Amino acid sequence: MATSFYQRQADAKKTSTLLIFLFVVAVILIVASISGATWLVSEKVLSPKTVHSLEMATGGGSSSLKLPLMTGAGALALILCGSFYKIAQLRIGGGTLVAESLGGRRISPSTNVPNERKLMNIVEEMAIASGVPVPPVFMMDEEGINAFAAGYSPADAVLGVTKGCIEQLSRHELQGVIAHEFSHILNGDMRMSIKLIGVLHGILLIGLTGQMILRNLFYFGGGSRRRSDKKDNGSGVLIILAVAVVAIIVGFIGVFFGNLIKAAVSRQREFLADASAVQFTRDPSGISGALKRIGGVASGSQLQNANASEASHLFFSQAVWAGLGGLWATHPPLDVRIRAIDPNWDGKFIKSGGKNRQKNQATAATNEASKLASNFAGQTSSARSESAAASVMSSTSGNVPAQAIHNGLDFVGEPTLQHQQYAAALIDDLPKKLLESTREAYGARAVIFCLLMDSDPTIRDKQLEIVGQESGKGIQLLVKQLQSSVDTLAIQKRLPIIDLCLASLRSLSNNQYRSFIRCFNDLAKADNRLDLFEWVMIQIITRHLKPQFDKSRPAPDGRLRLSKLRKAVETVLLAISSAGNSASQKQQAFSAGAKALPELALQIGDMKAGGLKELNNALDQLATASAHERRRLIDACAAAVEADGHITWQEAELLRGIADLLDCPIPPILPS
Repeated sequence: MATSFYQRQADAKKTSTLLIFLFVVAVILIVASISGATWLVSEKVLSPKTVHSLEMATGGGSSSLKLPLMTGAGALALILCGSFYKIAQLRIGGGTLVAESLGGRRISPSTNVPNERKLMNIVEEMAIASGVPVPPVFMMDEEGINAFAAGYSPADAVLGVTKGCIEQLSRHELQGVIAHEFSHILNGDMRMSIKLIGVLHGILLIGLTGQMILRNLFYFGGGSRRRSDKKDNGSGVLIILAVAVVAIIVGFIGVFFGNLIKAAVSRQREFLADASAVQFTRDPSGISGALKRIGGVASGSQLQNANASEASHLFFSQAVWAGLGGLWATHPPLDVRIRAIDPNWDGKFIKSGGKNRQKNQATAATNEASKLASNFAGQTSSARSESAAASVMSSTSGNVPAQAIHNGLDFVGEPTLQHQQYAAALIDDLPKKLLESTREAYGARAVIFCLLMDSDPTIRDKQLEIVGQESGKGIQLLVKQLQSSVDTLAIQKRLPIIDLCLASLRSLSNNQYRSFIRCFNDLAKADNRLDLFEWVMIQIITRHLKPQFDKSRPAPDGRLRLSKLRKAVETVLLAISSAGNSASQKQQAFSAGAKALPELALQIGDMKAGGLKELNNALDQLATASAHERRRLIDACAAAVEADGHITWQEAELLRGIADLLDCPIPPILPS
């Protein structure tokens, strides 16, 4: 299996643990600083009478430590409440909330603007090559060359790019940047990064509170002083002023530690993402060229958005001031990153702009429009037709070599250039109207409905009536127009088609989504039978859309061992073993899978007891297993599929579907 993928997932969890530790240390120092400052002010600045009045106002009693302890407790409460509030907000909004807070404008998957189309084509190809849904893409109106990925999992991931990024980079450079961001999506970095935004918000809130108090004091303080009682002697205003100043000073401590924490947890992940991007594209000049171009333009990778600071660790390159000596740098220096990719670099950055930039844009747009295969690592059309991708495209029937399954498992979270070529070939091979339909919300609904249509003409007529009644005559007509194209799709093209549709479906309004799901469920029930592959397709669609529309909380980090989830493991393994097999073949397949997990002593049961509902519950439970344990389960499922030595494309795609539901995306299976 893809050991490094699962190891990087485990490392991301360890980094999250480091984040919590550093946060606790920062909170202790901030609270201690506030308490110490309060003690100093009460002892050296305020009169004993004022201090006594404050002590009595906070509950009676007198102690030189009471005020410091009370202010420290208040600061702690403010930090924790601020962090919990931001974390809760991000759990609901996910990556979309982050993108919108940074000024992102969603790019339509059907866009025909040349630079936007270039970007969307790259994203589509890389998503299919990775085995994940196509994420929504947002563009920020910034001249700096930068990008980010945000979300908790591939189900709610979004990509953001700046205008400067898509205008100033060539296609292969933009490819390197997007591959870097897909690495963050696949390796669990996004979850850690979005947690970091929430956790650090509480620390930064102290300084923001001080600034707010000071502003209000300037606006309203004068009148209150003129109306104040002479006996007050201005002590109330002095106290408020002291609180504001202390909060601002301590706020700088929060900013200092917040930036140090971001730097500590993100720098090494950037090196790993760079290396993954090179492995993905097999083109070191792409990502190194993007980094060289950042160093050669005046705007660099800097952003002007006010919220860029709190999300600075998400970006492809340094988005805000790195502090004196780069102390707060969330990313390694450009020259260090470039030399890690290109040891022979001559130290010169790439300068571009003006006429050259416009020429580059025009060339890129022309290449994209013609869809020359040379856009992919310099290959010609004939060369690509002889590639592994082309052999997959022509393989619509027959068996899948067992070695191809093993190779597929080796590339979990680590797609290669061959997978990228396959994705480009698949997209090029789709009928034009079908492809266009996947790229906009109206058509994507029709495509999904087509995938659910039964082969029995009588049942299909009933399903078409359901579409007309619940989604309208327009979509019903589009379903009829697209059905023949969908019916002829090879089984291995169906999951990629779903991945293309999901980006468009996420742009539905809430009412449109509710209507789509009602029709979707009625179509699935219309034939009173549901095979396992159909069920997996349905689960992929609903699970990837649910986080956005149902505002459900993201699944917690998986940490459990399979020994704690024995019944769920039996359910999933039995479902895989039962698919298309006779009773004896089912027993053989289950036994082969159980041998891969000997310590669990798995026992074959009866799937009819709970059916697909039981399988759904089992997958929910297994989502709480660690990445390493989920890897072992997928190994066991693969052993079950291979048991009879006869692997169909439906079985191979079923395995990919189950892996997707377990957040272990398997790239497309390549037979060669």
